[in-house]
Amino acid sequence: MAVILITGGARSGKSKRAESRTRAFPGQPVYVATAEALDAEMEARIGKHRARRGTDWIEREVPLDLVPALVATDGGGARLVDCLTLWLSNLMHAERDWEHEVNALAATLINLKNPVVLVTNEVGLGIVPDNALARSFRDAAGIMNQTVAAIADEVEFVVAGLPMKLK
Repeated sequence: MAVILITGGARSGKSKRAESRTRAFPGQPVYVATAEALDAEMEARIGKHRARRGTDWIEREVPLDLVPALVATDGGGARLVDCLTLWLSNLMHAERDWEHEVNALAATLINLKNPVVLVTNEVGLGIVPDNALARSFRDAAGIMNQTVAAIADEVEFVVAGLPMKLK
């Protein structure tokens, strides 16, 4: 079993790298999507991701209940979770206890049989946001990323489409 965390900035090539890493494992890959198509722009983004991946993936749309989805899909092919920062945003918007959910995710990941590749954004490299909500999200994302990175077997940072191995 492997837990692989792939992080980087927006449009850095994280998803493409994660797809490649997931396909390298045997079996039919499972794409666990945390995004919701709530507007036309997001619908177009999702469409581009689907077109790039092709039709050989099993797709699961899971905006909130990530842990049960990973447990339910264990025993098949490798899973790709894209992305943790959207999942975190969904949890915060739904006023769920994101810290509890992140800790449950970490505890679950170390007990799964099949590989999981997780995509997340690194949002803490810029300036300090000027409003409380943005600061709260940035801080939560940093804590989430540290929690998952601590239990991950591998961590990669992607910049300009180039992966750098951190762990």
